[in-house]
Amino acid sequence: MPLHTPESLLQSLGSQPIGDPAELRARLVPQLKAYLDQGRSEAEGRLRESQNGLACARDLCEAMDRLVRIVHDAVVLHLYPADNPSSGERLAVVATGGYGRGALAPGSDVDLLFLLPYKQTAWSESVVEAMLYVLWDLKLKVGHATRSVEDCLRESKADMTIRTSSSKPASCSETGSSSTT
Repeated sequence: MPLHTPESLLQSLGSQPIGDPAELRARLVPQLKAYLDQGRSEAEGRLRESQNGLACARDLCEAMDRLVRIVHDAVVLHLYPADNPSSGERLAVVATGGYGRGALAPGSDVDLLFLLPYKQTAWSESVVEAMLYVLWDLKLKVGHATRSVEDCLRESKADMTIRTSSSKPASCSETGSSSTT
């Protein structure tokens, strides 16, 4: 039986906006640390049982996906809620690199693309910054970029590294659609 579920972690923050990034981190990071430790322990247990490294890497990816979604949802629901979001207040968080390919090795970097429909707004900049601070407080090594769709297309044409890192991305979370995925 899991100690924490994504729903219980978000519910523990209450239903009201928090407003202060430091307060959100103080309330969220200890619970996320336990959640992350739980996911890592479960993946290690399955690895010892099955001796399947790729399955372990996939388990770690799934745990990280859930964690990134929790961080995203906590930030957009409790810190920077957009009551009537404009098209500029949309954001997709996309796993890239090994993480995006579904093979997150223990201790590996967590590579994220914060994908915007257009140029960056004050709202999206605040959300990205708040998410990164939570992830850094968890002592995760985060590789990240914030780009518009147009930026991704332009930069991938000019840079093979960007082209290959974004060739098979996996979405972790999204703001501004009818539901959060």
